[in-house]
Amino acid sequence: MLQLDHVSVDIVRAPILRRVHAELRSGHIIAVVGRNGAGKTTLLRTIMGLVKLKEGQILFEGRDLLRVAAHSRARLGIGYAPQERVMFPTLSIEENLRLPCQVAGMSKAQVDERLEMTLDVVAQLKPMLGRSGAALSGGQGKMAALGRALMIGSKLILLDEPFQGLAPALATEYSNALKNLQLRMPDLCIVVTESNGSLLKDVPDHVLHIERGELSAVTRFATAVGPDTPSYLPLEAHS
Repeated sequence: MLQLDHVSVDIVRAPILRRVHAELRSGHIIAVVGRNGAGKTTLLRTIMGLVKLKEGQILFEGRDLLRVAAHSRARLGIGYAPQERVMFPTLSIEENLRLPCQVAGMSKAQVDERLEMTLDVVAQLKPMLGRSGAALSGGQGKMAALGRALMIGSKLILLDEPFQGLAPALATEYSNALKNLQLRMPDLCIVVTESNGSLLKDVPDHVLHIERGELSAVTRFATAVGPDTPSYLPLEAHS
């Protein structure tokens, strides 16, 4: 589905990503784990076209994303929830959820269908629909951001540090929402970044470990896989 071919990124001449090579396939939850500053956020922003490549190539379903403008990538079925709050404060949560679909040119019927599915998976959003984006707590904002990414992300969803700052009960609800989403949409690929891998619990199927902008290891959750057995995983990566 998504192929990163020796992707390198410099910011203000400092190397942030170093020849990252990975292939992400549909139907799995993939965690990208590393310390703050390891390159996790830059990796997602690069996929979304918000950061310029120094070298390398990004392919999505065989299509060169470098030829697709950043604002057009959502039309390919890629949803993105950045780490910072992104809800428009003067719009209701329902309006915030609908907005990316409308920008992508989806019909009202299509948007209604996506909203129904999103609320079925992330049921916590139902009582929030009429509230403004400014009225949400930090945890509620994370749930709303997941919902908005899901509204447009029919094939790939990128979630940047979604568990950071969540109370334990809400973190469990968020985990359950991701698992439910995986069951409801078995062809969807979900990528989650996290600096504290213990917060992920049993959510991911596989983990990419990133250090100083390089992929250092690929593991099944809590089980290391040797570099000589990449075919064992439905995801391949090389630093």
